[in-house]
Amino acid sequence: MASTVIGANITIEGELVTDEDVVVQGTLRGKLSAKDGLVVEHGGVVEADVNAGPTQIAGAVTGNIHSTDRVDLQNGAKVVGNVKATRITIADGAQFKGNVDMDV
Repeated sequence: MASTVIGANITIEGELVTDEDVVVQGTLRGKLSAKDGLVVEHGGVVEADVNAGPTQIAGAVTGNIHSTDRVDLQNGAKVVGNVKATRITIADGAQFKGNVDMDV
């Protein structure tokens, strides 16, 4: 399966819409819609409202997250915003400030 990768030294400002998985190692500001999954790696920064499939976060996300599947906040993740998903896991060492809505 193809992936759209935002590398560690890349900053994107605006709206990203894709049918592929998105891997964020750099910075994305604006809006993100990924039909497939989203991975925000350690050091990755997303300052955007997110609509995606399965979502794994190890970096920082500021904005609301809407997942059609699950959201996994891994150790080191920092999320400020509301999460709407069928399932959510928050690992020990993750930081989360917001509300959770699992009525998808």
